[in-house]
Amino acid sequence: MKIVAVHTDSPLFGRVKPGDTILRVNGTPVSDELDFHFCNTEETLVLDIESGGKTQSFELDGFADPGLEFEQMKIRVCKNKCLFCFVHQQPKGMRRSLYIKDDDYRFSFTHGNFITLSDMTDADFGRIIEQRLSPMYISVHATDDTLRRCLFQNERLEPVMPRLRQMTENGITIHAQSVVCPDVNDGEHLKKTIEDLAGLAPGVESLAIVPVGLTRYRERLPKLRPFTSDESQKVLDLVEGYQKRFLADIGTRFVFPADEFFINAGREFPSLSYYEEMPQFENGVGMARQFIVDFNRKKRILPKSISRRAKMALITGISAEGILQKYIVPRLNEIRNLSVDAIAVPNIFWGETVTVSGLLTGQDILNAVQKSDADVIVLPPNCLNGDDLFLDNVSLTQFTERAGRPVITGSYDIAGLIQTVCRKEVA
Repeated sequence: MKIVAVHTDSPLFGRVKPGDTILRVNGTPVSDELDFHFCNTEETLVLDIESGGKTQSFELDGFADPGLEFEQMKIRVCKNKCLFCFVHQQPKGMRRSLYIKDDDYRFSFTHGNFITLSDMTDADFGRIIEQRLSPMYISVHATDDTLRRCLFQNERLEPVMPRLRQMTENGITIHAQSVVCPDVNDGEHLKKTIEDLAGLAPGVESLAIVPVGLTRYRERLPKLRPFTSDESQKVLDLVEGYQKRFLADIGTRFVFPADEFFINAGREFPSLSYYEEMPQFENGVGMARQFIVDFNRKKRILPKSISRRAKMALITGISAEGILQKYIVPRLNEIRNLSVDAIAVPNIFWGETVTVSGLLTGQDILNAVQKSDADVIVLPPNCLNGDDLFLDNVSLTQFTERAGRPVITGSYDIAGLIQTVCRKEVA
């Protein structure tokens, strides 16, 4: 483990320096931060640190923060070529990070990233169990091994159920997902996947059913299609049948469909209690209902009026337009002198089958707002990265200049955001 910084309050400040390498902790070799924290559970720590070709040992009090920063773990990338892999459905020239196919069990534990288990060794599984790296997030997609090899386009893929059983029997909690493609792993295959994984409950704690996402960049990729409205309805009916059984048998609904299925089927979102502990929230399961509930809880803080007339445009993807128009916009328009509208932006860049706001580019949004006379534009909270860049590398500053009016970065707390904006008299 390479040290990249030593804090001034560290007991090792002035004794070690950036570039030095930790070889062992209490005699145990360490290769990354997870190893280090696993070993940092004793009253005394002995660090063997290499510097300039020489190794020195330093003794520290255990449990305390040693005040060291380490080189970031290098991501293990996926070697599969899944039929529906989103990374393969992108054009050239995008940000480099968009082409990284993360398949690293360490980041599954630390960040909740879904992994395939396809390039792991016995030692990796042993480490997960020994260090209690739980929960883990697993992309199963299908439990039938022949079908799974087809989906992953990897003939060497080992059977998945024995590995899942190994982990759950040793105390590792798993959250699974199945990205479902019409005519491929739906129908009877989906039933088998749900039943097999439910058979490992409570070790497998939840399963998300997610519809395949397709862009227009699939010229040389296998032919796939999105779900129709009727097919989405059938998936929901299938899942809800299992949920009733599982509630009676194992005390949890266990399997949860992504919000997109409800939108595509034209069905109302279930109540918040339907999603139980929100185990698959980051997978787009329950986000819509949580957003609606949060707004309803906080809408009382909205002002009754503002002193001067203003128009506001809430930017969204096609899939969320109905949510904003039904639950949010009418209440905001009760604020005297404020006129609010939701602008659903068609995704020209990725293709019109991509309807989520998180995949909108700066240019597509600019094209849409040019037709609006809104005084201020409110962006979705998930269309910019930490550096305020859109997916097409348009910066927020460039976007604002070209929009020619104030632009506000959105928030999932839409009531709080609007309250703040109105206090400033809408910019």
